[in-house]
Amino acid sequence: MIRVLIFFVASLLSLNFAHAQPDRWQQRVSYNMKIDMDVVTNQLTGTQKLVYTNNSPDKLTRLFYHLYFNAFQPGSSMDVRSQELGKIKIGGRPDWDTRVRDRISKLKDDEIGYQKIKSLKMNGVPQPFKYHETILEVNLTKPILPNSKVVLDMEFEAQVPLQVRRSGRDNPATGVRYSMSQWYPKLCEYDREGWHPTPYIAREFYGVWGDYDVTIKIDKNYKLGGTGVLLNASEIGWGYDKPGTDLKPITGEKRNWHFSGNNIHDFVWAADPEYKHIVRTVPNGPVIHVIFNDNPKSENDDSAWIKVATTAVHVLPFIETHFGKYPYPQYSFIHGGDGGMEYPMATLVSSASIGTALHEWMHSWYQMMLGTNESLYGWMDEGFASFAEDLASAYNNGYPSIAPYESALKKRPDNTQLKDLVENVLPQEHAGAYDSYFKLVQSGLEEPLTTHADQFNTNYAYSAASYSKGEVFVEQLGYIVGAAVRDKILLEYYRQWRFKHPDANDFIKLATDVSGIQLDWYKLYFVNTTKTIDYAIDSLWEDAGVSKIRLKRIGDMPMPIDVRLTFSDGSTEMCYIPLNLMYGDKPAENPGEKRTVYEEWKWTHPTYTIQFNRKLTDLKKAEIDPSKRMADVSRKNNLLEIAW
Repeated sequence: MIRVLIFFVASLLSLNFAHAQPDRWQQRVSYNMKIDMDVVTNQLTGTQKLVYTNNSPDKLTRLFYHLYFNAFQPGSSMDVRSQELGKIKIGGRPDWDTRVRDRISKLKDDEIGYQKIKSLKMNGVPQPFKYHETILEVNLTKPILPNSKVVLDMEFEAQVPLQVRRSGRDNPATGVRYSMSQWYPKLCEYDREGWHPTPYIAREFYGVWGDYDVTIKIDKNYKLGGTGVLLNASEIGWGYDKPGTDLKPITGEKRNWHFSGNNIHDFVWAADPEYKHIVRTVPNGPVIHVIFNDNPKSENDDSAWIKVATTAVHVLPFIETHFGKYPYPQYSFIHGGDGGMEYPMATLVSSASIGTALHEWMHSWYQMMLGTNESLYGWMDEGFASFAEDLASAYNNGYPSIAPYESALKKRPDNTQLKDLVENVLPQEHAGAYDSYFKLVQSGLEEPLTTHADQFNTNYAYSAASYSKGEVFVEQLGYIVGAAVRDKILLEYYRQWRFKHPDANDFIKLATDVSGIQLDWYKLYFVNTTKTIDYAIDSLWEDAGVSKIRLKRIGDMPMPIDVRLTFSDGSTEMCYIPLNLMYGDKPAENPGEKRTVYEEWKWTHPTYTIQFNRKLTDLKKAEIDPSKRMADVSRKNNLLEIAW
């Protein structure tokens, strides 16, 4: 499909909004972990010293930790939930995650995962704790007071499960030995809503901002990639000290890998004795690491992984222009996992797919920096990342920006062919998301985006909603406020809310402030409900020399409306009808085209009439939303072409 990227460049430095930075308290962590990995038993022992700062105004009487590996045991909540969803047939196929299916139920004792806490102390005093499968509850012997710090010392042991979901060992599809994501006892987040001890059922990503210092002791033949900067690169070699070096020999049986990452909310690593390492540096930017296994089980050769590294260097300047600067010193694309899964400063990818790599990298913005609670706002994570991925992919594929087209339109506003290119090719950039959303609506399985990620009735509804409808939300926002304004909103969102855990209300308020258009109605309809958009051209007539066209709202969700009229002489007119709930107008997006701004359309009124002072027989075509950015579920009634 030929797609032209049309995107208004808005530099972060050019934003002149006088909004103060939101002042929202954040809890803070500082992890120091030392891990000893046994590659024969697939078990590890570890110590964790965690300095926890309670910046909240609340007295905390208990703590919660995530123990993710405990999900990979027969009869676990993840196991039972997957099998229950598998009983649902969609398109004749079970609705379970094909990576999980019923595999957990079949794990043997040496294949399951577990995390066991051997001891836990706060400020040197032992603390009582209780297991709730993947959640550890700690009832503190002494409360943690507001604006105070405590030191939590833990000893733990774990067994790495066979690769089932995200983390694990010995994935036959990749040949990677260890994919160590969500692998350590991780403190749950406490925010203004309280604790978030979300059980590991399928989807969870929410953590406390902080610093990580992690030392991994493992067989000397293993090679690692992970979150953060390798502090002992001179001891390790293998391209970390300088590109192209070999792994340095040592006399002992194990070596230590010492990583450090700051202002992040999780830590991932992976290990394999057959890993290869590509290093690239973005000018004035981060170091890019691509770490991969090319054994016979892998489906990609070296050239495919080199392309990942080259692409990352190529697209980062574009990404930073449109979404904000990448603030960390490095990023690693690591072969592992079971698809693509994002973590701070690194991602696990099961293949060298450029699309997957770009999607996971965009999560560095829409999750790693703008760390929404994914369980509650998955669409703000996956949808925003998917939107950005499509734009970065188009840039990588060489599609031009809007600038040349805008310039040409201003010089030749009557160039209808150019207008068609600009307006009708643009939506194709996100056509896949729109099509997926429309199919979800047609399936009858759609649930509101406010549904908890683990509580969707089907995996299908979750995926289509979070990824596709979430992406449509961002592109359609450009239809409502104007694409250039939407782009400013995204940059201001980055500037104000990175490292602060924003939610949907925070984003909508910021978008309202930047655009000057009231947008609470947009969230209430498109996020909180499953009401759909459907507008139609109802009828047209001529009365006393004035031609009139009646529009009809069929769907339950109201929207502002663009209608383009095309006349027999080739001229066009854009009729813009704002929605009364907006209390403002979208600026003209095509300055060279005649545009008439009408009185607002009240959401309570099912019909609206526009008019033009020409003979009705002069009209050749009328089209609602010629840009096709409005998620109208029945576009066949948006277009009226007349052969007089």
